[in-house]
Amino acid sequence: MHTVQLLTNLVEHHQVWAYLIIFVGLIFEGELILITAGILAHLGALDFGFALVFIYFGGLSKTFLGYYIGQLIHKKWHENKFLKFIEKRVFIMMPNFNQKPFWSIFISKFIMGVNHMVIIFSGYMNIDFKKYLRAEISSTIIWAPLLMVIGYFFSYTALNISREIGKFTLIIILLIIGYIILDKLVGWLYEVFEELYDF
Repeated sequence: MHTVQLLTNLVEHHQVWAYLIIFVGLIFEGELILITAGILAHLGALDFGFALVFIYFGGLSKTFLGYYIGQLIHKKWHENKFLKFIEKRVFIMMPNFNQKPFWSIFISKFIMGVNHMVIIFSGYMNIDFKKYLRAEISSTIIWAPLLMVIGYFFSYTALNISREIGKFTLIIILLIIGYIILDKLVGWLYEVFEELYDF
């Protein structure tokens, strides 16, 4: 029966790849990468601070790349019907995006699956780049360590229940599913709040 130590040893022996995966992975997906990095940091396979440096660089790369992609899409296809549909969807989700872009961008970081769309949409709508950058950087400074700490807590909880890798993994998966459900609920509540109270 394999223990969690097997996973720890595997990652420790391939740390360069682990940090590279964190950097690249953060450009395409954030939450699960951060939670996983927190889990691995708790297990001792990765250094928390060093992982955070790669996370911040990955987040910054996503910030610049997403905005540029948004501008490129606007230049080439701004009259496209599908993009008009996406534009309407963003305004339904964040009706005050034009009036308060800083807060829409900032808060989108904490709603799973929304930030990527908002980053690209910011470039598409040509939001003031300095304001966009301030919102993205300030939210990332809070968001990244927060999710790593959640991963740290998930790992701590799972280890207290079992050190057997199969059970440990199952507990982590259940905790992540619980986190996703909670995140979706918070995102929905934010939409309702923004619509009702013109946040």
